Amino acid sequence: MMKLDILFPIGLLFSILGLLITLYGLFSDPALYARSLGININLWWGLVLLLAGLATVLLARKATKNPANTVR
Repeated sequence: MMKLDILFPIGLLFSILGLLITLYGLFSDPALYARSLGININLWWGLVLLLAGLATVLLARKATKNPANTVR
């Protein structure tokens, strides 16, 4: 039986995108966020994506370690 889990690549994608957006938010010009009341939207949403991606990767790894919980 082939053990294909789509959670791992999706979590990896969210983690990479979250990291890129977070880094952009850290190193971008603060004047860019004047229209959003000074809130660094890229930083906060990048962190949200990064945490969601890491949680998805951890859940995918947990599911592959315990195959009794997977759907057949």
